[in-house]
Amino acid sequence: MSAPLIVLVGPMGSGKSTVGELLAARLGVAFRDTDADIVAAEGREISDIFVDEGEAHFRALERAAVAAAVAAHTGVLALGGGSVLDDGTRELLGGLPVVYLSMEAEEAARRVGLNQARPLLAVNPRRQWRELMDARRHLYTEVARAVVATDDRTPAEVADAVLDALELKTATPGETTPDPRQEKQ
Repeated sequence: MSAPLIVLVGPMGSGKSTVGELLAARLGVAFRDTDADIVAAEGREISDIFVDEGEAHFRALERAAVAAAVAAHTGVLALGGGSVLDDGTRELLGGLPVVYLSMEAEEAARRVGLNQARPLLAVNPRRQWRELMDARRHLYTEVARAVVATDDRTPAEVADAVLDALELKTATPGETTPDPRQEKQ
C-alpha cells in the first residue's frame, strides 16, 4: 500500500507547509499540500471559494483532495487546517504517521496576524481562532501519532522534533530510514 511518509495537521499558521517542505528535503521525498492542490485545481484562492461557493462546497473539495493525496502521495503531506472536521478524512488518516503541529493563540497572532484574508477569521479573529481551536484540538489529537508544539521554535527545530517524534532520521547515502508507515509493535 502506498501512503504518505509523514502527514502534518494543525491550525492555520502552525507551519505545516514550511515544515513539510523542510522535512521533504531532509528525507529526499516530495512535498504536497492539499490546500495548494485545491487552489491549483480550482484556479482561485481558498478565500474566494469560501465567498463564492460557501464552506460546505470548500469542505467537499478538501475531502476529495485529501483522499486523492493520501492514496497517491508517498512523501510529506500537509493538510488544510479544517480537514480533520470530516469523519471520513479522520478515518482515512487512521494508522498513518500523522503529526499535529500545535500552537497557542498568542503564537497564531504573531505568525498569522489574525487579521489577514482567512475566511474563518473575518470578524473578531482572536476569539474566532480560539473557538476554531476549541472545536478542532481534540480532532487533531485524535488523528495524530505525535504532537509537536511549534511555539517559539524555528521551522528547522520543528522539523527536528517531528523526525524525533516519528523516530526518523535523514538518510545518508547508502542508508535507509525506518518507515513510520509501519505501526510500532
